[in-house]
Amino acid sequence: MQVEALEIPAVKLIKPRKFGDHRGFFSETYNKRALAEAGIALEFVQDNHSMSAQPGTLRGLHFQTPPAAQDKLVRVVKGAIWDVAVDLRPGSPTYGRWVGADLSAENWAQILIPVGFAHGFVTLTPDTEVEYKVTAFYAPDHDKGVAWDDPDLAIDWPLPAGVEHPILSDKDTRQPRLADLPPVFDRVDA
Repeated sequence: MQVEALEIPAVKLIKPRKFGDHRGFFSETYNKRALAEAGIALEFVQDNHSMSAQPGTLRGLHFQTPPAAQDKLVRVVKGAIWDVAVDLRPGSPTYGRWVGADLSAENWAQILIPVGFAHGFVTLTPDTEVEYKVTAFYAPDHDKGVAWDDPDLAIDWPLPAGVEHPILSDKDTRQPRLADLPPVFDRVDA
């Protein structure tokens, strides 16, 4: 399992090994010991699975507030997404910045998004399925978000050819801008 830091070092790209032959393939998509050896010691408590029928479906930017904050380990089992993490940690040198990565069933990459980040993705292919592990149970009272189109974040969402506007949930059309979000995570001293 290969682990590399992205432009925001707290966010990691994880590449599990995949072994193929005439029958198909085999892969350990999660190995607690291998991640711990790479410095990632997390206890996942829930797995989530989403399917987005239409390309250009945008889910996010979501997070949960303490004490129900979640680390997320995200992977694609069918199709492709462009995945984004936004730093919401006050005092962080990368506060308000984002990092993105291509995840697909083909490249088999995963992204680890730690507590203190908002998470979102846009689907690039039809019938895309995303699975992710989280370190805290879903808690509706702590479920929050940031506007996907916040001009201060200026996220360059890559929409598939022929898609002019992303497909959004009602919830995601009403999220506040980062500037209107009260601090919810502990201060990070740089």
